Amino acid sequence: MRIDLHTHSSVSDGTDTPTQLVRKAAAEGVDVLGLTDHDTFDGLREAKLAAASAGIVVLPGIEMSCQLEGASVHLLGYGCDPHFEELLDELARVRVGRTGRLPEMLTKLAELGMPLTETEIAEQVGSSPSLGRPHVADAMVAKGYVRDRQEAFDRFLHDGGPAYANRYSCPLRRGIELIRRAGGVPVIAHPWGRGRYKELTPAVLSELTMENRLEGIEVDHPDHDADTRTRLRDLASRLGLLTLGSSDHHGLGKVNNPLACETTDPDVYNELVRRIRARGGQL
Repeated sequence: MRIDLHTHSSVSDGTDTPTQLVRKAAAEGVDVLGLTDHDTFDGLREAKLAAASAGIVVLPGIEMSCQLEGASVHLLGYGCDPHFEELLDELARVRVGRTGRLPEMLTKLAELGMPLTETEIAEQVGSSPSLGRPHVADAMVAKGYVRDRQEAFDRFLHDGGPAYANRYSCPLRRGIELIRRAGGVPVIAHPWGRGRYKELTPAVLSELTMENRLEGIEVDHPDHDADTRTRLRDLASRLGLLTLGSSDHHGLGKVNNPLACETTDPDVYNELVRRIRARGGQL
């Protein structure tokens, strides 16, 4: 089986609609696709309908924007009840934080000689309820300021970058709690990618597992080199964490993350599904 459990549609910051994403996955020989749009469940219904005719399985997921002591951490949740009110309220608060920082970002970009309007950003968002930096990056590309999203982030939009503006993110421990209470399985995305080793140390991951009941980490991910994967796999084995492999596919938004470039072992997937079913989560 080919199992890719971390992908994004145009409902967040991917470039394929949920239907297009599912059909693309089927054409690539993917058997199970995890749709994990940022801070919203809105693409899941369409993806499920497309999957029924495409002959693949869509595992419902989400990628929550969280923070640990001020550092950004992305938390995947699999099998959550998409109607669990406390989780929905927290996701709405996160999305409001995304939109609320836009004026500050536009001011900084203008000072850098790259003026953009909110209308130009909105043209890149489409139907997504979750406005994010990738949409700002896409507007920068459309204006000719940068070649692609990667350049926009590398030069201007990265955490602490010259056009970065802070925003509200869910405290990581609360995010883990909310996902579990919604019937889901919490997994930290790319924990040691993007310079996060300093925050998500082995001691911190151990604490999150023992005290907050974190259940898994992404190990096989494009942001992790071979040595990082080995160390994470050893740590996960000691802590009893599930080890996922995923592409983090964003369509044209991340050209170096093709579908199923990284995959999850079927035994890990089966255990993930078993846990979701055991707590009455959504499949």
